Amino acid sequence: MAERRRVKQGAQGESPVSLWEPERSCWAQGWHMVCGVDEAGAGPLAGAVYAGAVILPPELEIPGLDDSKKLTPGKREALSAVIREKAVAWAVAWADEREIDETDILSARMLAMQRAVDRLSPAADFVLVDGNRDHGRHAAIVTPHRTLVGGDGRSASIAAASILAKVSRDRYMEEMALRYPEYEFERHKGYPTRRHYALLRQYGPCPIHRRTFLKHL
Repeated sequence: MAERRRVKQGAQGESPVSLWEPERSCWAQGWHMVCGVDEAGAGPLAGAVYAGAVILPPELEIPGLDDSKKLTPGKREALSAVIREKAVAWAVAWADEREIDETDILSARMLAMQRAVDRLSPAADFVLVDGNRDHGRHAAIVTPHRTLVGGDGRSASIAAASILAKVSRDRYMEEMALRYPEYEFERHKGYPTRRHYALLRQYGPCPIHRRTFLKHL
């Protein structure tokens, strides 16, 4: 039976790169339940930072799977449903605006990601972490792991996690838009757009704004 794999075309003269190469490396070292973890919402002025953690069946082909930032909202929603259906395990967790203000955004990102990993059932024995950081001053990834710069475009598991994190956070901000309609969170999802700043100057911050992000308002 032919091996199923999704490949991404490398630069000119390079061989295509499989989204499964990081996971294969972990399996070769004896890890069995390898998950990818990623977060969404580090940069906004409001709301929680969300994280997704996903263990996929080995070599599962999910057409269109990629870094969530490269996908349209509709494509992310469709892929999110597929990931939740086909994953061995998946979880979403978050650190809210209060935890961000009481610590720092890097620590909150680590806290959200470790919470997502801890919610997986069956549990992961190894984690592929998107980016180059695995700890902040107040929180860290404690499950055996390695970081992977650009992992959401290099690892199938991290790409899947990035989609769940982004879709979940967008849905949360749409709920917050109903609670605080004057801020138009459904449009900018809390990010520091010109319109968001204008509304902040008009109305002042609401309970979900990150006070430590508003120092130059």
